[in-house]
Formats: sequence, C-alpha cells, structure tokens
Amino acid sequence: MKKPTSNAAKVRELEPADKHTIDVSKFKSELSANDINKLVGASVNRFVFPFLPIETLTCTKTKGLGRTNLTLIAPTIVQVDTPSPFASFDKRNQTRKPAVQMHFQASGYGITSFGTYIMEFAVQVFGQSTFNLVGNAGPGTVVNAGVKVLNGQVRVALIFQNVPPAQETFGFLEESSGVAWNWFSTQVRFPDIVIAI
Repeated sequence: MKKPTSNAAKVRELEPADKHTIDVSKFKSELSANDINKLVGASVNRFVFPFLPIETLTCTKTKGLGRTNLTLIAPTIVQVDTPSPFASFDKRNQTRKPAVQMHFQASGYGITSFGTYIMEFAVQVFGQSTFNLVGNAGPGTVVNAGVKVLNGQVRVALIFQNVPPAQETFGFLEESSGVAWNWFSTQVRFPDIVIAI
C-alpha cells in the first residue's frame, strides 16, 4: 500500500487574510453636520454637538434590534478575518447590480416618538463609479437620495425625517456603473445637535 503524500506545501489559501486597518471615521463625509442641518430646514451659524450612533452594522454584525438588519446583494467576497472586515463588490463581475441595504426600526431601540435619522454608508471606491442612493421612510420624508458619483474613501448619507417609531425604514447604496468597491459599515444615528452662535 502506498503511503499518502502531503500536499501542505502545494495548497494556498483562496483569499489570504487582509492585514490592513481601515479607520472609517477618517473617511470623507458627503454631508457635514451643517449640510444636514440645512437639508432639514435650518440655516444659522452653528456649534455642533455630535450624537453617538444608534446602531452600526458590519460584516460581523448583520442584525440589530427589532427589525434592524443588513442585506448584501451580489458581493464578490466578504472577508471577516481582518482588522477591518469588509464586503467587496464589482459590477463588472455580476449579472445583478451589487448593493448594500439596511433596514432600521427605531422602536427596537426603545424610541417612542417620531424622529429624524441619518443612515450613512462607509465605502471605499477604487475609481470613479456611479451609485443609486435610495431610501424609504414610510410616511416620513427621505432627503439626499439620488445618483452619487463616488471615488475613494467616503461616507454617503440618507436622511429620514419625521419617521414613526414602529416604521421599518430602509436605505440602500447600489452600484449602477464603475469599478470595484468595498463596504465597511452602515450606521444609523440622530442628526447632530446644532446650536446658533
């Protein structure tokens, strides 16, 4: 009987662990606190008090409270064994448009009144690409939706205004043309408190 041969030296990982650390807080934000304040109806000189996120979903945390959850559509790879887990997308390799979608339900977090929320997608785009940023706030209003041309490390945001607490809202960022991109997180938070000075 033949002795089995070892192939340990011949086999390689399909996708080695990525050792890069990405700091999403340093991504360029599409909307500043002042921009958001103007979009929701105020226009004064400002002093900004930021809010912490209500929820942040990532590749390693895809479900929040209530009906809050994440959907990744047509990723080419999802890599979690890295300091900065990510999902990679590339429209050129898909028959379906790649997208990241988040559902959010405020009542799952103990919120009992109508509210305004920012849903922000943190992405890294490896060349100019076109995306559709779309949302639904039920009887509320969606602000800043539409076609976005993105490049580099950026955070792109939807604003949901006057949302009932039990309403399940959703937003998605869908690539319509362009090159590869990585998604790191989607965050929901209240708008920053902005005070006239």
